[in-house]
Amino acid sequence: MSAQRSIVIGGGAFAGLALALALRQGLGRDIPVIVADPALASRPSRDPRATAIVAACRRLFEALDVWGEVAAEAQPILDMVVTDSKLEDATRPVFLTFAGDIEPGEPFAHMIENRHLIDVLARRAEAEGIELVTAAVTEFSSRPEGVDVSLSDGRMIEASLLVAADGARSKLREHAGIATHGWDYDQSGIVVTVGHERDHHGRAEEHFLPAGPFAILPLTGKRSSLVWTEKRTEAARITALAEQEFHGELEQRFGLHLGEIKALDQPRAFPLGYFVARSFIGERLALVGDAAHVIHPIAGQGLNMGLKDVAALAEVVVDAARLGMDLGQADVLDRYQRWRRFDTMAMGLATNSLNLLFSNKSTLLRTVRDIGLGLVDRAPPLKSLFIRQAAGLSGEVPRLLKGEAL
Repeated sequence: MSAQRSIVIGGGAFAGLALALALRQGLGRDIPVIVADPALASRPSRDPRATAIVAACRRLFEALDVWGEVAAEAQPILDMVVTDSKLEDATRPVFLTFAGDIEPGEPFAHMIENRHLIDVLARRAEAEGIELVTAAVTEFSSRPEGVDVSLSDGRMIEASLLVAADGARSKLREHAGIATHGWDYDQSGIVVTVGHERDHHGRAEEHFLPAGPFAILPLTGKRSSLVWTEKRTEAARITALAEQEFHGELEQRFGLHLGEIKALDQPRAFPLGYFVARSFIGERLALVGDAAHVIHPIAGQGLNMGLKDVAALAEVVVDAARLGMDLGQADVLDRYQRWRRFDTMAMGLATNSLNLLFSNKSTLLRTVRDIGLGLVDRAPPLKSLFIRQAAGLSGEVPRLLKGEAL
């Protein structure tokens, strides 16, 4: 097989590594798969964040023979409650509850710390003969028969396809001249891990406060991961507080239903925004994950949207290879874009609407949304529909998200 049949993936986080494994599974070892990212030199991972992996994406990791290695570190979300209140309210009435099963015995999501999953993906990629390069893609130029990819270590690779999996500030997207449209929210998400005295029993909680959602997401042991939305200036103030003052702000929002609480790591604030690339493809280039889209974390779908990109692109490329087609030709990539762009736009607009509806101090809007939440809570078919949507199992689902091998 000629060298220009290689596939180069710029970016070695969740999306890049998962895509490399999916392509290796579907294409075999004849077509070289190279993942290039300087961050691959920093192992084991020290990423302090945690992520909700929905059922469809857990099935993807099972199909890639990865989940078994991290299952012991993953906490199933067994149920979820949604409340809506002001910060100073003495009680937080529950307006909506979800049972956690998408199928009997299959939770709709698991919480896992990023570092565990990243390390297993990297080890699995090496075991499968995927080349992990601790260098960045610096430039590339496309031509009818291939794409020439230059790395920061001086190496040049002739490839059929280049994949941009290099995050929200994608240099590869910028180099290709692909614009984005969207906006910044005047919000930041504060992320911190909290230890608590009592067991959470796998319950996730989403408190809608005027500044934005305050999500308590269960981790293994008596720990939870918080995603805490505030106005940017307020988030900067809170994360700069001394330990005791920060504890006061945290306790006011978290409450004492799980007993005494304590921040287990340094809180960090991440600016929130929404954008979608005007095109998910270029000449012999495909964008996946945050390089293609960034959405509000209000529904916990950001990483999962990227893994859906991975499943769709891998299926499209593998199908093309089996038909003897050039992996990077325009109609192959067009199929990927058609598959993913509408779903991405719909999810982005949905999360934006939820944020506008819930992140405000309007008494009228609060009354309307609480009535709506109560109606959903009393309509089991509607709740079931929402659960399937949240679990990533609605619409045209790629094979990997069904747990089927390529």
